[in-house]
Amino acid sequence: MTPRFDVIGLVVSDMAASLAFYRRLGLGFPEGSEKEPHVEADLPGGLRFALDTEATIRSFHPDWQPPTGGGRVGLAFLCDSPADVDATYEDLIAAGYQSELKPWNAEWGMRYAVVRDPDGNGVDLFAHLSNSAP
Repeated sequence: MTPRFDVIGLVVSDMAASLAFYRRLGLGFPEGSEKEPHVEADLPGGLRFALDTEATIRSFHPDWQPPTGGGRVGLAFLCDSPADVDATYEDLIAAGYQSELKPWNAEWGMRYAVVRDPDGNGVDLFAHLSNSAP
């Protein structure tokens, strides 16, 4: 039997803060999830996106420590248009989330921006460029 890729999981420091961020990007988590130690959202194609609190991880791995440094997880959200990249970026920044890279037209033909989630993970926003730049 071959293993099947099924879940993308993140360990979070503050469940409510992480839920607010990822809900803002359109992921659907059940109401009341803020107080849960583990939550999941269904993704297109049958995958799941899971968030676990640090306490949850320590419940079965008592010596676990959050990794130091960053940039080892890449999450990317496809936006409807280059203008939507800009609008989504501005919405997240206005809500208090940290910018890593302001929107730009990448040489590979996409409008791109990067924001940080509440735990410092870089989250890319992108859309294919049309004939006219936003």
